[in-house]
Formats: sequence, structure tokens, C-alpha cells
Amino acid sequence: MPPAVLALTAGAFGIGTTEFIIMGLLLQVAADMHVSVPVAGLLISGYALGVFVGAPLLTLATRRMPRKTVLLALMAIFTLGNAACALAPNYELLMAARVLTSLAHGTFFGVGSVVATSLVAEDKRASAIATMFIGLTVATLLGVPFGAWFGLMLGWRAAFWAVTVIGVVAFAVVAAFVPGHVGNGDKPISLAEEVAVLARPQVLLGLAMTVFGFAGLFVVFTYIQPILTRFTGFPEAAVSPILLVFGAGLAIGNVAGGKLADRGLARALIGTLAALAIVLLGLAAVLSVKIAAVALILLLGIAAFATVAPLQLRVLEAAGPSGRTLASSLNIAAFNLGNALGAWAGGVTIDRGLGLATLPLVAAGITAIGFALALWSLQLDRRQAAVAACPAE
Repeated sequence: MPPAVLALTAGAFGIGTTEFIIMGLLLQVAADMHVSVPVAGLLISGYALGVFVGAPLLTLATRRMPRKTVLLALMAIFTLGNAACALAPNYELLMAARVLTSLAHGTFFGVGSVVATSLVAEDKRASAIATMFIGLTVATLLGVPFGAWFGLMLGWRAAFWAVTVIGVVAFAVVAAFVPGHVGNGDKPISLAEEVAVLARPQVLLGLAMTVFGFAGLFVVFTYIQPILTRFTGFPEAAVSPILLVFGAGLAIGNVAGGKLADRGLARALIGTLAALAIVLLGLAAVLSVKIAAVALILLLGIAAFATVAPLQLRVLEAAGPSGRTLASSLNIAAFNLGNALGAWAGGVTIDRGLGLATLPLVAAGITAIGFALALWSLQLDRRQAAVAACPAE
């Protein structure tokens, strides 16, 4: 892959770390801020909703700016936001800082996906997206477990200071390796043309399958620390190593999903979403058995991130050239709306007394909706192809 794609991977690592780091710190943050665990979980929902709102707004606001300038500005917002998280004196300001940080997320991945695909051959586009998203998987593989360790050893604020340093490094790498001319020569697209992408049924279906297909993961992952410690029976010190196992699964699934999508996008969509729902059902069955639970958490990571490249490429293809930047950012927003939906659904499940063990079942049901939407979308493709193949009477 070109060095510029790898530089985007560094930025994705920083942003991915700050999104997920809170999941390994929920108990510490809840105790320090004097709130319940479900209320602390809303810091994840707040971040995700900030991405959902910020992605389209910032994408449209920066659409005529040089792509490199946009990426650097977003990394600056990310870095300052994490410093504000580390300094937050109360829950309300911590939530505000999380939302500030989230504004960079969707547009960075949206613009980055378009930049990455523009630097490679057409048959490598899904792999280029997957390469950039390796930063996200490495963030979960290393950033989140080490964040949990920081929180346990040095306090949760130290974890956010560490992410702030990562932001400074990522800014420097993007500045050094992403070419300044990328996208600058593209023909300007009117605002009406770009927004018109939202009227396309396949784009809307693609966004919906991303929301529901991915939400199931966050029903479980948001509350992974209390699940592992309070239900499965692991000590707190075991959470970081288990998150490393999960992160290894994400890395495997991310690469596999890119390769599967390059070979056949429709099969990749159906196969990965079905696999994710099945793994979640399996996790529900073995959650009380420590060794089996860890094995299923590995499979959960593989299945979850195998969906990322197919879902992102599906929306890019449905949008076409005129709306690909906005659609790409909106799909990242859709991932994060799924994040918020999953965190909320998990919190409601806990608050209603259904128990931590119920979370994987709720997750499987939500992911199954995404799978059904994918089947519907592909059926529409077949109908459109059949109409196009029929000679006009």
C-alpha cells in the first residue's frame, strides 16, 4: 500500500483508541464521577452521537478544502478533545469533551476512505479501506487493553493523556506522508448534487444495514468489563489480556473482510453479517464458561470487523462519484449510530434487570435486522438488473 494509506492508518489508530478506550475504564470512571455504570456507558453513546451529527456537517462544510488540510484539522480537534477529557473535573464536562473529540471521527474516516481508494487500483479499493481500518483494529488490539491497564495502574485520566500524545504523533505522520494534491484536482461538485445521494434507496439501505448490523457488537462490547468480571468471573486484571484476544480477532477479521469484498461484495455482505449474528448467539450459550467465553470473544472480533470493509464499500458504490465523500462519512456516522444504539440497548437491558448474560441475545437480534436489510438490498439489485436486461417494448 502507498505510504499515504499507511499514514491514514496512523490517524485511524489514534481516533479508534479514543473511541473505544472508555470501554475498558467504565468502572473507574463511574466510581470517580459518582455515576452508575449504565450512566458511564452513555459516554460511549454521546461520542457516537457526536460522530453521527458531526460527520455530515463537517464533511459538507469542508468539501471544497484541500483533503490534506481537512485531515490535519481533524487530527488537531481530536488531540485537543482528548486533552480536555483528561482535565474534565466532572461528568458533564467529560461528556462535552467526548462530544468535541467525536466531531473529528466521521469526517476523518470518510475523507480518509475516499483518499485511500483514490490512491490504488480499482480492484484493491476494499483492501485499501481495510488497510486504513487496520488502525482501528490495532487501536482495539493495543490501545484499548493498554488503556484499561493505564486506568487500573495510573488512573483513567492517564489513559486520555496517553491518547493525546498519540494524536500529536498521528498529526505529524499525516502531515509528512499524505500528498497535498490528493483530491485537489477533482471537479467541484455542487452541494445539491452531493446531498442528492441521500435520495438513493440503496444508499439509505446501506446506511441502515450498517447501523443495525454493527449495533449488536456494541450491546456486548460496551459492557465487556462488567460482563467479564461480574458474570463470567474473571478478575479485573484479566480484562486487558482478554481485550488483546478480541483485538487480535478484529485484526484478522478486518483483513479477511477486505479480501472477501474484493472478490465478491454481495457474498461478503451476507456472509459476514450472518457470521456475526451466529457468533453472538454462541457467546450467549458459553458466557459462564471462562475458556469458551474467551474463544467466542476471539471469534466475535473476527466476525465483527469482517463486516467493516464490505459495508463501507457497499455505500461508496451505491453513492457513485458525485456523493462518495458525503456517503462515506455518513456510513462512518452510521457505524457510530450503531455504537450508540448498542450501548443504549445494553444499558436498557441491564436497567430492566434482565442481566448481563442476556446482552449477547439482544445483540444477535439487532444484528439479524442488519442481515435482513442486506438481503433486501441485494434483492433490489437483482430486480434492477433484471429490468435493465429486458429489452424495451
